[in-house]
Amino acid sequence: MAKKKKAPAETVIVQSKCKEALKAHDVNVASDALEGLNNVVHWYIAQAATRAKANNRKTVRAHDFLAM
Repeated sequence: MAKKKKAPAETVIVQSKCKEALKAHDVNVASDALEGLNNVVHWYIAQAATRAKANNRKTVRAHDFLAM
């Protein structure tokens, strides 16, 4: 049975700015790179919201975005 491809998440990044920032590091940008970055940003948003709720807050603060 073939797997269904998951629909891409709504774009929350500014693709032109991200591509510009990557090119400043003298690298090329693959066609799927920005989709991957967008997915990471969605994950960070979900994690920050979960942490804020776990601390009985409705406000996401800078420290809710934990650096790995």
